[in-house]
Amino acid sequence: MLLQQEREEIVVFGRKLISSNLTTGSGGNLSIFNRHLGYIAIKPTGVDYFLMKPEDVVVIDPEGKIVDGKLKPSSEVSLHLGLLKARQDIHAVVHTHQVYATTLACLNWEIPAVHYLVGFSGNKVPLAPYATYGTPELAENIVRSIGQYNACLMANHGIVTVGADLNAAFNVAEELELVARLYYQTKCIGEPKILSDQEMEVVTKKFATYGQPVSLP
Repeated sequence: MLLQQEREEIVVFGRKLISSNLTTGSGGNLSIFNRHLGYIAIKPTGVDYFLMKPEDVVVIDPEGKIVDGKLKPSSEVSLHLGLLKARQDIHAVVHTHQVYATTLACLNWEIPAVHYLVGFSGNKVPLAPYATYGTPELAENIVRSIGQYNACLMANHGIVTVGADLNAAFNVAEELELVARLYYQTKCIGEPKILSDQEMEVVTKKFATYGQPVSLP
């Protein structure tokens, strides 16, 4: 099976989106780009995450042509392709409708540095203007707005996160849901104190060496 490992990962992380309360039903989507082979594994549209099997995951080329799989790819395929083409450092894309981040997206607010964990995105989470889901216009808005950040809110829609692999993109989505909730809750009580860009530069540098070395025995 072409891109078997990538397809299996999408099944695993798709279920994690549901169990982690980052989306509901069949909403949201995930993709992995195997840049060595030049193919992308992407969630099929409208398929329940807990019913989805690896062979249901669709494999496409960078132009969106199906090269393996019997189902239609995600309705947001243009969003995924746009991001994967725009930045060579992106190997995986996650799009969700997680509640707190989407609440802020519906207010058309960015997420500022209310907590240092916003550093999973950068010094903030930017906002892309609204466009109808699944359209080239939406993809263009996101690519333009995300810049070099690892996440972008989608006005009146949700959030998209990116990473060097699917685990990294998923972690960005999960950590930013906490930050979005903190921002929502602090705004309910008063006016939160926002960390400076200078402090976020320090945080970003520390993030680069966070965790265990890759070459563990």
